[in-house]
Formats: sequence, C-alpha cells, structure tokens
Amino acid sequence: MELKTERQTAFFINRLKKKAKHLRRWAGRNGVHAYRIYGRDIPEVPVDVDLYENRDTGEQFLHVSFYRHASGSKTEEEDYRLKKMVEAASTALSIPPENIYIKTREKQRGEKKQYEKLGGKNISFYVEESGSSFKVNLSDYLDTGLFLDHRNLRLKVKEKACGKRVLNLFCYTGSFSVHAAAGGALSVTSVDLSKTYLARAKENMLYNGFSSGIDGSYEFICSDVMEFLRLEELRGKTRKWDIIICDPPTFSNSKRTEKILDTGRDWAVLCNACLEKLEYGGSLYFSTNSKKLRFDREKLTPPAGTEILCKDITEESTPEDFRGKRPHRCWEITLKKSGNG
Repeated sequence: MELKTERQTAFFINRLKKKAKHLRRWAGRNGVHAYRIYGRDIPEVPVDVDLYENRDTGEQFLHVSFYRHASGSKTEEEDYRLKKMVEAASTALSIPPENIYIKTREKQRGEKKQYEKLGGKNISFYVEESGSSFKVNLSDYLDTGLFLDHRNLRLKVKEKACGKRVLNLFCYTGSFSVHAAAGGALSVTSVDLSKTYLARAKENMLYNGFSSGIDGSYEFICSDVMEFLRLEELRGKTRKWDIIICDPPTFSNSKRTEKILDTGRDWAVLCNACLEKLEYGGSLYFSTNSKKLRFDREKLTPPAGTEILCKDITEESTPEDFRGKRPHRCWEITLKKSGNG
C-alpha cells in the first residue's frame, strides 16, 4: 500500500506544480483569487484542490474535497492515501497544513448535502473575482459559497447587464447578482428558498456597495422558485426580466417545501416558466450539473407570438481552471418575436 501511494503522491506533486505554475499566471492576469488547481486529474487521486486567497491579508488557503469510493465504505487505505495527498499538496503549493480544509464527499440520495452545516468554526473571508468580492466559508459546509466553475458565466452576465433587469433564480450566495449589479443592471431580483443563503447574498451585495435603495432595485425574495414564478402570474404581475439565470440543484427536497425538485425530470417545466417571464430580446441562461439530464430544444414552448434561439454555451462558460472537464452544461436561450428570428 505504501509503495503504491508513494508513486501516486509523486505523480500528484508533479501535476500540482505544473498546473499551479500555469494557473497562477493566468489568475494574476485576470484578477482571479479563487480557482481550481487540481480536479481529480489522476483517477487514483480522487480529490479536488481549490485555492482561495484572502482579499484583505493575501493569505492563501486550500479547500480539498475527497471523493470516497462509490461503495461508501470508509477504508483505512483511503484515509492513509488522503493524509499523504494533503501533505503533498501542502508541500507542492507552499500552503501550511493549518490553512488546508478537507471535506469528504460521498454519493448521496435526496437533499443536496452541500447546503447542510458541518461545524461552527466559521473560517470566513472575502476573495476577489474580476473586481468584485465574495465571502467564502471554508470550514462549515461542503461547498464554500462560491461555485468556481461558473466564473465565465458570471462575467458574461456582467458584460450584458448594463441597463437590464436581471432575475437570479436559485441564487445561492448571490455571486451572479453581484456581477450583474457591477455591470450596471437596472434591477436585480435574487430568489432562493434558503434564508441562510439569501442573507449571505444580501451580505455580498452590501459588501460590494449595492444596497436595496429607495426604489427597491435590488430585491431578495425567500421562496421556492417555481412557486415564485407561479405567484407572479397569479397576481397578474406584468413585469418581465431581460436576463434570467437559472442554475437549479440536481435534486432538492427541502423541508421548507412539500415539492421535490428533480432537475433531470423538471427542467423543461422550469425553463418554460422562465420564458413566460422573459422580455423580448432577453436571454435565459440555464445551467445544470446533472449528468443524466437530456436537453431537448423541442420541449421548450415559448409564449404565443414568440420563438427562441437556443445555443449550447458549455464550452465558453467553462473557465480555464476547468478546461478538459465538464463541471456543468449551459445553454443561452434567447426570446424573439415570431418572424424576427
């Protein structure tokens, strides 16, 4: 076991050093201070290694996610291998062991586990991304509060947001909302069922200088997304949005709602509800981490008198530190008046 692990460790160290050398230059040029260095590149080393740099102090941290064997059984060999890999990452990247936070991921059924609290250490600080700052928590949840693979899509929204009304569904901690506001959005509406994450979204907005304002241009709505879209229709509200971001969890059965969301099953219903609230010429960005979802453009039914242009933008929405992977799939769905196609 030790000899095999030593060989794997040597490969791992070489891989880390090579990728870190390239990515540090790339990150410096692009104002990125949180990025993935290693993503299960070697099958025998099933870890993700993400680097986070404290905006205020410049101190660097590693967030290591270890993917346990599919059997779900904890083994002494796995634990020994993880220990050696963490030691290797510390050495290769010159990050002290006390600045490395390890999470174990196992195949789960039911509710999305990354939203569950793991502990109360509250190792939190702000990281910078292309001029905006986001609070991350490395200790208390499986995920840190910032999905690194959506960086390109966030910047795309920022580029298109000037003067636009933006709706951020399943907003999590509001990173899309912050970038939309930074891009000059006329208004930003953030919707999430979790009060905890909605509060963090508001905190991120405030930290970046975007308060709610007298005109209510920045809204934070605690609601099930489908219920929010349905009630907008029932109440006869005519408002529509120019940009809608829809990045649902693969599966959710939150205790705060009786409804179960299975994105692989419900994606078309969800997208069609979004299209009803999309302004002519506007774009819906639908993204998913589901490997099983079968996207079929024919299942999309735009409102009467309109048509859609549908483009798979997965490649352009995948950032440099995730190249060669497929962390998500993403489509840009633009609504047009019929005949203007």
